[in-house]
Amino acid sequence: MKLKQYLDTTYLKTATQAGLTEAENLEVVKALVAEAIQEDFKLVMIRPEMVAMAKEMIVATESKVGVGTVIDFPEGRGDLQEKLQEAQTAINDGADELDFVVDYTAFKEGKITEVKQQVLECTRLGLDNEKVIKWIIEVAALNEPQIVQLSALIKNVVLSNFEEKNYQNVFVKSSTGFYITDDDKPNGATQAAITLMLENSFPLPVKAAGGVRTYDEAMQMIALGVKRIGTSSAGAIVKGGSGQNDY
Repeated sequence: MKLKQYLDTTYLKTATQAGLTEAENLEVVKALVAEAIQEDFKLVMIRPEMVAMAKEMIVATESKVGVGTVIDFPEGRGDLQEKLQEAQTAINDGADELDFVVDYTAFKEGKITEVKQQVLECTRLGLDNEKVIKWIIEVAALNEPQIVQLSALIKNVVLSNFEEKNYQNVFVKSSTGFYITDDDKPNGATQAAITLMLENSFPLPVKAAGGVRTYDEAMQMIALGVKRIGTSSAGAIVKGGSGQNDY
């Protein structure tokens, strides 16, 4: 088991969110990409406007590190056309993987047909372009029955509309890392939430994102059965340490 090939090293803050200038924030992303190349992580996960730059750096070094980005981030409230347009731009810029935020608010409001259509059309766009797709369900915004239902919804759309060979390329993912919870409750991957996702999205793979900051936590998630881990602490994790970041 190669731990690095489970890790999507992640930085998704805007300059404003990070308290940096645009130039300083760009340097943070460049450093993240450089570390990913050096460490041979599976993927670097960054905001859409950084994709072209990251891809250029990776191609220049002949690295196999993938470039992933988020779509309709972080709330998932864009309509179908907005999601598709943002995804197509990311594809054009060289993204290898697209992490869509599912419209979990619409799901909670009972707009099931609308959510299914978004999952279907966005997944089709990604697979038609030979990209890996991940659907972020934002577990901290859902109760346990909703985690079960939304994981199963995504699975059923994929199994009903795509060939079995594609299942490995459509993930269900836990969190954006940006959801604000009450009373300092976890806003990312918990063992309970991940277990529910694994049970109800199979045979689709699961990505644990948010809150995985140490080697032991990463290994616990892999032992549960996740295939990928999204974390801003990838560098610390592979060194056996603990990350200090909030994702």
